[in-house]
Amino acid sequence: MSQVTKRALEQSLKNLLLKKPLTKITVGDITDDCGINRMTFYYHFKDIYDLVEWSCLEDAKRALDEKKTYDTWQQGLLQIFKAVQENKPFILNVYRCVHREQVEKYLQPLVDQLLLNVINEEAAGITVRDEDKQFIAQVYSYMFIGLMLDWIKDDMREDPQQIVEKLSKLIKGSVSVALSRFKL
Repeated sequence: MSQVTKRALEQSLKNLLLKKPLTKITVGDITDDCGINRMTFYYHFKDIYDLVEWSCLEDAKRALDEKKTYDTWQQGLLQIFKAVQENKPFILNVYRCVHREQVEKYLQPLVDQLLLNVINEEAAGITVRDEDKQFIAQVYSYMFIGLMLDWIKDDMREDPQQIVEKLSKLIKGSVSVALSRFKL
């Protein structure tokens, strides 16, 4: 029941974002649209931004699904792009109403999860400290998230497939090289 309520609140927020900016939406607007009381909202979320973050994470988790290996990271990243594109009014509204750092905060755990899976898979048989793997993931994460944020800022005009293909060409084999440089 909890997930159903959260999804209903998420859908109400997305409906309202088609009509007005995030900064003009209140908890009361969301609960009225959803047909629940305010206390139910606060049972699930501490504020609207908590709902926004949950919604972004859920969308990205669904997008990534099982695309978190070295052979499928491009598909995983492309799926994140497509999930963002499918929620374009929601994402653009959030992007325009909160600081870039906040959007980055929403994307960070998703991209980190994708990258750490790839890095751990590539590190099989190599002894590399966990903090070094984290550092490598962080560097790649900045690249991935920076590209995505610029794409969002540019109104998502460029084809995500082309972005992912260019990135794939640029970094092909570089994870293995990075891991070998941190090998103990």
